[in-house]
Amino acid sequence: QVQLVESGGGLVQAGGSLRLSCAASGIIFSRYAMAWYRQAPGKQRELVARISSGSSINYADSVKGRFTISRDNAKNTVHLQMNSLKLEDTAVYYCNAIFTFSYWGQGTQVTVSS
Repeated sequence: QVQLVESGGGLVQAGGSLRLSCAASGIIFSRYAMAWYRQAPGKQRELVARISSGSSINYADSVKGRFTISRDNAKNTVHLQMNSLKLEDTAVYYCNAIFTFSYWGQGTQVTVSS
């Protein structure tokens, strides 16, 4: 059974930082591209950052220079370090694993306050 379990969300003031983690089980983690998506109320889910199995990385323009995605294949974990958070970063953040199939976590809420 595949599981992606996100953690690290919460309430933070604008300008602050959070570190999200996603622990994967039931997959050969190193083969999967891993990504973070987010969905704000009333908006479509959007890609935030993606790291391939070979550790190639791409970011949404809105988070470049502020967010950093990384993976630890030994621990089957992907992280998203979020710095200089803005009000518009408020959303539910989802972990995604994709190879032959695509799997999603349950999401973790990130709320940025003024």
